[in-house]
Amino acid sequence: MVDLEIAGSLLTLRFLPPYTETDERDYLAALVRVGQHAEPFELLTVFGGGGRLSPAGEREQALWFKATRSHVSTHCRAAAIVRPGANKKMEETFQKLWPMPLVALEDETAARAFLAAHRGTA
Repeated sequence: MVDLEIAGSLLTLRFLPPYTETDERDYLAALVRVGQHAEPFELLTVFGGGGRLSPAGEREQALWFKATRSHVSTHCRAAAIVRPGANKKMEETFQKLWPMPLVALEDETAARAFLAAHRGTA
C-alpha cells in the first residue's frame, strides 16, 4: 500500500504492507507529486521493508531524484526516512543525494520529532 498524505507542511509518503500490484506505479506517482510540491515542506518517508521496485522502477526513481534535485533541495526543509534496519550508513547515502538535514531511523516518533525541530527553519 502506498499513500501520500499532505498535512500542512508535512508530506508523509508510506510504502507499507499489504503490498499490491499497483504499489510501484503508485509510489512513483507519489514521488512526482512530492517533486511538484510548490510550498516549503518536511518529508517523512515510511517504508515497511518488503516492497521492492523493479529494475525499471529503480531507474525511474533515479531519474526522479536527478530531475527534482534542485526543486526538492530548495523546498524541502528536512527529510526523515523510517524503515526497518535504518542505520548511519543508509543515512550517509541519502545525505549525498540531498543537502537538507536528513535522518534514517527505525522509529517514526523520533523521525517526526526531528522534522518538527526543522519546521520553518529554511
